[in-house]
Amino acid sequence: MTIRRMGLKAAALIGAVAVGFAAYLFWPQPQVQPKELAALQGSVDQGRYLATVGNCASCHTARNGAPYAGGVKFHTEFGELYSTNITSDVETGIGAWSFDDFHRAMKHGVRPDGAQLYPAFPYPSFAKMTDSDIASLFLYMQTVAPVKSAAKANDLSFPYNIRFALRAWNKLFHEPTPFAPDPKQSADWNRGAYLTQTVAHCGACHSPRNFLGAERNDLALTGGVMFDEVKPGKYREWSAVNLTPHATGLGHWTDADIASYLQKGESERAIVHGPMIEVVLNSTQHFAAADVRAIATYLRGIPAAAPPSGRTPTSEQLASGKISYTVHCGSCHLPTGLGDKGLGVTLAGNSIVQAADPSSLINVILYGPRLPPPPFVSERTRMKPFGKRLSDEDIANLASYVRANFGNQAGAITPAQVNRQR
Repeated sequence: MTIRRMGLKAAALIGAVAVGFAAYLFWPQPQVQPKELAALQGSVDQGRYLATVGNCASCHTARNGAPYAGGVKFHTEFGELYSTNITSDVETGIGAWSFDDFHRAMKHGVRPDGAQLYPAFPYPSFAKMTDSDIASLFLYMQTVAPVKSAAKANDLSFPYNIRFALRAWNKLFHEPTPFAPDPKQSADWNRGAYLTQTVAHCGACHSPRNFLGAERNDLALTGGVMFDEVKPGKYREWSAVNLTPHATGLGHWTDADIASYLQKGESERAIVHGPMIEVVLNSTQHFAAADVRAIATYLRGIPAAAPPSGRTPTSEQLASGKISYTVHCGSCHLPTGLGDKGLGVTLAGNSIVQAADPSSLINVILYGPRLPPPPFVSERTRMKPFGKRLSDEDIANLASYVRANFGNQAGAITPAQVNRQR
């Protein structure tokens, strides 16, 4: 056999393998049909609670818009997406959807017309819900007042604007199997795991993602990054904190701290601000007390983990940062970093301070913390923005100092990182 013929055979074999792999990736996943709706014993009341737990309103209700009518703009690294109308309107909402249509969207991310939904709609989490809970949510959504509001066109860059490609994404990253309780854990732990992993979809914000936007299971709940407002009309990255019991996450939080934060937006360790405001106001403050307890049990009972957070600050950075801290921060957060009930929150063991991605910490220093509107009131002194008072280098050194002191374990911040958030 000549070298040329051997090369042609090798090329043919490689081509056949490539075609076969492509066929595997793009062939639709099998879809298990649910039981009849009546047999699942869903209820409108349970569905209303699940819609609240799932924070559906925040993503599907535009500012000053009708409830669930869609139109919320999401900024992502792949482009801009708009949420859709999920009211009972039969033309522009989901009023004409059957239960099978709804189940397919929740479980497989597929619309009634067969097109793929983008995983900005967190169907990878919703897929783990029980069919009974999906039925309850469907029954409730049928009661939502119809609003005629057509979906806005997304503006995604190539190739992310090709919905068909999501078949391959699903094959690689989506597992539509229901949640399985761990028989070695308590009922509270399993209830907390179910809520956190499924309808509440905490990992959608609090887990890092790979370059194709899929959650990294190996670092689940160790902190993620999303785009949101730092002030009206201005969007920057925010980092969601580590929710595992690692020292850089919730390691210093008690069950009472977690419950107070979720129900009231404030605890001994933190005050809600930024993107978490809508989560607390529209969702977690309405959780049943037993479910809050279950979530706290689960979060404090999973393995502690944390991604790397960068290099150690230099001695020059720490010296400069200490001066800035003493001048600008020490009076409220105290020289010890422990804070005061009537002044600043503690910085010692602070999960925002120690996040692997420092975006949220930088945002707070640059713009001040955006707090919830009235009737929310915090008795602590409100922090002022330092973006116009301090340079990129000053803020980088200050933040690096805080991340490396008071028992904190996080890496240095560069002026370039600060400048990116301005």
